[in-house]
Amino acid sequence: MAIILLVWGAIYLAGIFSPALLDDVDTIHAEAAREMVQRHDWVTLYTDGIRYLEKAPLMYWATAVSYELFGVSEWSTRLPLVLGVLALLLVTYVLGKRAYGERTGFYAAVVLATSLGPYIFTRFQIPDIIVGLWMALSAFFFLISLGQERPSRWVCWGFAATCALNVLTKSLIGLVFPLGAIFLYLLVTRNLRHILKLRLLSSTIVFLVIAAPWHVLAALRNPSQGAGEHAVRGFLWFYFVNEQFLRYVGKRWPPGYDTVPLVIFWGLTILWLAPWMVFLPQSVRQVPLRLRQLRNPLTGSQRACVFFFIWALVVVGFFTFSTRQEYYTLPAIPALALLLGAWLAKESGSPESEFRASKISSWVLFTVVVLGSIVGVALLLSSKPAAPGADLADLLKKNPQDYDLALGHFLDLTPEALGMFRPQLIASVGSLLLGAGLNLWLRYQRKPEYGNMVLAGMMVALLACVHAAFVTFSPILSSKQLAAGIAQRYQPGDVIVIDGQYHEASTLNFYLKTRVRVLHEPSGNLWYGSQWPDAPRVFETQASFDQLWASPSTVFLWTDQDHPKELAGLPQYLLARRGGKSIFTNRELGP
Repeated sequence: MAIILLVWGAIYLAGIFSPALLDDVDTIHAEAAREMVQRHDWVTLYTDGIRYLEKAPLMYWATAVSYELFGVSEWSTRLPLVLGVLALLLVTYVLGKRAYGERTGFYAAVVLATSLGPYIFTRFQIPDIIVGLWMALSAFFFLISLGQERPSRWVCWGFAATCALNVLTKSLIGLVFPLGAIFLYLLVTRNLRHILKLRLLSSTIVFLVIAAPWHVLAALRNPSQGAGEHAVRGFLWFYFVNEQFLRYVGKRWPPGYDTVPLVIFWGLTILWLAPWMVFLPQSVRQVPLRLRQLRNPLTGSQRACVFFFIWALVVVGFFTFSTRQEYYTLPAIPALALLLGAWLAKESGSPESEFRASKISSWVLFTVVVLGSIVGVALLLSSKPAAPGADLADLLKKNPQDYDLALGHFLDLTPEALGMFRPQLIASVGSLLLGAGLNLWLRYQRKPEYGNMVLAGMMVALLACVHAAFVTFSPILSSKQLAAGIAQRYQPGDVIVIDGQYHEASTLNFYLKTRVRVLHEPSGNLWYGSQWPDAPRVFETQASFDQLWASPSTVFLWTDQDHPKELAGLPQYLLARRGGKSIFTNRELGP
């Protein structure tokens, strides 16, 4: 347990203070929590002063509580998610320990803590890893129920409570994932009658007591309004129909979500387990998948193997038929980590045939690392040290068609830009080569437990490099430095306008703690809320913007264009530029 805490602290807690919060989901979600505290309204979420009813509230509640306790800051924004990761690691440890033994629980938690995907997708405020937490707790209660002739109330109610918390975290998939996994498991094991043992009436009441109040209050406070072309559909339609069903089939309005190609989506699910994914084939072979095996009584560990495999399959399979982004499979990663932990725990006592498979996997990892290191060294040799004070944005190649993907901005990197990441590249190549090489040697020495320790240490070092690189890259993804430039000149009554969509510069809204306007047709995160009669003015047309620019008020325009067409023919003064983004004003401001 102490080692799990140490690894978590070294990887997750150490990075809580930097970098700046990012544009898009990072500060959109942080701003919703900040306005929740400001308004003392814990039912209807707001961002930029208008209703924001797209998401389930639990993550915002947690962040708002953090703000109440510690004030509004970058680290207090990240604290709930980082604590959620710790809770997931501990639950994974307990779940693995109960299903297979203490060594499995330990290895599963270490695999999860040091895997690439969970780390990358907890660098900004999305709740998918917390969905994995509730899934792990649901699995814990369900597996206990399988071992009881008449499942106890606390087991059934615990399962219902975790499903309710999952719904409050990410809406309907909080039910689809656990119930889908359980139904499929009971179907293939020919044990559907077990559903009737789960105290359905009282468990449903527990679920509704936790999950229903916010939904009911949100519906009452945000009903449909108006009629005809000015009608605004209420919370229930927008939240359940538009944001759940229509999003799933790719018909949500307004559009704006690209989808990862299916083969890449499946491949990324495996990549997120790096470096441990090389042992996944052996881990999956533990699962009794033949119908003849499944129809016979299963041992406790066999039940766990089957259920964890189905858990992962349900998550990945669900998004196979939907719009999808890179991080949607995160809730499946704890299940795969448990399967990996089960195999790693028994590897040292495995027969020679299993050791051969272990050596092959270690050779695969070492080969991939060597090839990747060759590419890394080539990039280092082709890169040039950046000039002092250079703006990374000037060295990138923009690919705006990829920016709707979570990692799309990283496709902008060029050999010239990589010169700013030389220390991180050198340290990454060194740690990977050393770790993969030592692991291979220790596997040949039949000391896999030491090999696992080396791989975990390798990932601690690698993820520290990733964090350092992320800090260097963050000005491309954040407008905090531009917000600081505005703050030095901002006076009450001044107006801030975003030339684009709100999410492209939502950092301004959060750091300046003032409303912003958007020079864009109604779209994106503010589209729905802006339709309500009490919504403040958000969107500007070119005509209204021209009038505003000529008014006595000082206007700050954020843009990612060097020569924005919206300012053609208008007086303009450059206030600040950083990260490929600029702030123009309508009048010259003093130093």
